[in-house]
Amino acid sequence: MSRGNLKNQKDEILDLALRPKNWSEFVGQEKIKKNLWILIEAAKKRKEVCDHILFYGPPGLGKTTLAYLVAKSFGSSIKITSGPAIEKMSDLASILSNLNEGDILFLDECHRLNKMIEEILYPAMENRVLNLIVGKGPSARTFQINLPPFILIGATTRYGLLSSPLRSRFGVVFRLDFYQNFEIEKIIEYSAKLLEIEIEDEAKKFLAKVSRGTPRVANRFLKRVRDFTQVKNKKVIGVEEVKEALKLLEIDELGLEATDRKILEVLIEKFNGGPAGINALAAATNEEKDTIEEVYEPFLMRLGLLERTSKGRVATPFAYKHLGFSYKEQHKLI
Repeated sequence: MSRGNLKNQKDEILDLALRPKNWSEFVGQEKIKKNLWILIEAAKKRKEVCDHILFYGPPGLGKTTLAYLVAKSFGSSIKITSGPAIEKMSDLASILSNLNEGDILFLDECHRLNKMIEEILYPAMENRVLNLIVGKGPSARTFQINLPPFILIGATTRYGLLSSPLRSRFGVVFRLDFYQNFEIEKIIEYSAKLLEIEIEDEAKKFLAKVSRGTPRVANRFLKRVRDFTQVKNKKVIGVEEVKEALKLLEIDELGLEATDRKILEVLIEKFNGGPAGINALAAATNEEKDTIEEVYEPFLMRLGLLERTSKGRVATPFAYKHLGFSYKEQHKLI
């Protein structure tokens, strides 16, 4: 195994170790947790499986973790797949036919599910039957296989791209919001204990501030700051260690990464602040359109650095100020 693959494997193991193992360890999303608790307890009392569940929201907010916690609450096995991974009808048929009673099927990126495959999923979700067609032409035959009661948990970052028939078959839909800084601080404190390193309160607050309201980002930054601190032969993470480590990672005091700044700089320098269409912006920054829309735009808009208008994306006066550009009246938002 190469060093790169070994490092990735270690990072994945570490990410799993940092993932909350029970509801008390899961910080934030309080309304969702309360609703899930009611849903789960009611299903347990009826000795039934609960309705199919859909989580949507930006990446890194805990959709997969919530699916694991739901499975643990029911004492069920969880099988994980994703929309792009299911390429043929036989793939989905194989997954569904191997489910046991009470199992949970977690379908990530369900907005990328092939529409033909969705047609097989509808009766499986509604009536717990799997309709298969074997053969072609006049010799084709239809088989129907009964499925045991199971729970489908879907996750998506693009709720609007889900087809209406699929969306309507989920009994409950939850939108995950970005976390508050005090919630991210709790997550950092919990992760630091698991990583067996101390972190000062000021360092914790600064790290939470730049973590984009996202636990995954907070844990990623914490791991890199820990590396930096240990190389410096220090036992406690201080605010100066955090600032120095983030500077090496090209993270500024607002939490902007190099790509965030690149998007804003291109918008200001090449498009005179906007408006600019998403396709033009993607081409100019050499980034995928979906990546800009799903990963970078929500955070930039949340900070008030970018606005969407009917004509395209526009850099705000705050973006000019933060990046050191002079803002002129002709740059006013359209």
